[in-house]
Amino acid sequence: MAITTKLELRQSQQLVMTPQLQQAIKLLQLSNLELNEFVDAELERNPLLERDDEQYPASGPTESAPEKESGAEDDFGGDDGDYSNGDEPSAAQDMVADATKLASDLDVDRDVAFAEESPQDIAALLAGSTWSGARQSGSLDSEETDLESILTSDVSLREHLSNQLQLAVSDPVERMIGGYLIDLVDDAGYLRADLDELADRLGAAPAQVRAVLAKLQTFDPPGVMATSLKECLALQLKERGRYDPMIAKFLDHLELLAAHDLRQLKRILGTDMEDITDMIAEIRSLNPKPGNAFDGPPVQTVIPDVLVRPANDGSWHVELNSETLPRVLVNRAYYTRVSRNMPAQSRDKEFLVDCLNTANWLVKSLDQRARTILRVAEEIVRQQDAFLVHGVQHLRPLNLKTVADAIKMHESTVSRVTSSKYMATNRGIFEMKYFFNSAIASVDNGVAHSSVSVRHRIKLLIDAEAASAVLSDDQIVDILQREGIDIARRTVAKYREAMGIASSVQRRREKRAHAQTARVAG
Repeated sequence: MAITTKLELRQSQQLVMTPQLQQAIKLLQLSNLELNEFVDAELERNPLLERDDEQYPASGPTESAPEKESGAEDDFGGDDGDYSNGDEPSAAQDMVADATKLASDLDVDRDVAFAEESPQDIAALLAGSTWSGARQSGSLDSEETDLESILTSDVSLREHLSNQLQLAVSDPVERMIGGYLIDLVDDAGYLRADLDELADRLGAAPAQVRAVLAKLQTFDPPGVMATSLKECLALQLKERGRYDPMIAKFLDHLELLAAHDLRQLKRILGTDMEDITDMIAEIRSLNPKPGNAFDGPPVQTVIPDVLVRPANDGSWHVELNSETLPRVLVNRAYYTRVSRNMPAQSRDKEFLVDCLNTANWLVKSLDQRARTILRVAEEIVRQQDAFLVHGVQHLRPLNLKTVADAIKMHESTVSRVTSSKYMATNRGIFEMKYFFNSAIASVDNGVAHSSVSVRHRIKLLIDAEAASAVLSDDQIVDILQREGIDIARRTVAKYREAMGIASSVQRRREKRAHAQTARVAG
């Protein structure tokens, strides 16, 4: 084959991703506190930005029910575009279309760009996964990302409890109740709330709320979610197998221990001082504040991003909470006055023009973010109307794709919008992600199953297995398929490993060793 030099003409499509566009996408997933911190930093850096002290303007249409035209121009979605190969657009192309629409809405500069990025790289950025290559942009403040701080970030108590909730509770109604209760836990790990009042607000039976709380009280760390000090200590003693009628009576009279009235305590319990001393030592070994073991950020008061109120016509009035929206203006008069006497090619002039472009971009991005949150919230309210009217028993199964298809956005956009965003309703304040449940297909196209419930079912099967009949992953697949759950072996293995459960071979060895130890001890 001869080596020759020749010219070739190629036509291709690519998305121009400027640093501004990347940051605009990232702004979606910021909470109201993080967004205000970012805006404060921009106000310090940019002399053309200033705060707007006047009332934030109306948020636009606030009725949850009306449908919008598919060609609406106020979202990150829109048409998928034309593809020369005539095939249906892939998920990566859909996310690229989202970013293209965002670039059009924000009118960002497309000349300074990462033109060599592939659609797969851009799709990875939009999906929140790792962006391939060394060209990934930095954090919002344009500084290097501290990888060590990310890998060693502390897990808060609420995150720790929420992770256990996903595995221990499969019913979506109970999961919502559990998530609501976890949001009310304080830094010490206590639940300071009236359960009857919470049940009335959620539209659930008080017995159901107490049953969910009983499950939460079995979570790690022992003693968490208690409603009193006595209950906290009792939960820890039950975990150790040390809770008996005598020590239960001891806990009923903790005030005598606090007053150092051991004589009265001895008379009430009807025991000798040696037993009293042993029980005091047992109590002192417990942790009265189990939540303090977590070094995560302190519990802060939740300020809702969206307010939902019933309207006179039976629908729901959905609006943004103006208190959470940073209000900034571009001081164009100052720009005109300062730039008037500057040479056109000076560095000061270039800096001022860059500040003006950045300020305009920020104002547009904040407005776009607000309108996108409002659209997603409206659709969630429309989908979960029965929950708002009748209570948690009428919570509807919902996933990101359903909402994304309804408002012509991509799932990654909806996922970002619902992250760390809260909605105040007549049933209380909920994080938007609480309204979503994933599903696994069923056999014969029946009703889909929640992935959380499938994990819980796998855990129950493994917990119930005997040492002589340890279930392999293939056997678990057969059992689940007979129960109507269409699942692959690799999915069972993935769920098992995510729950920290060993393989069937390792479990069989452990159960045999445990049985031998029990026989020797007997």
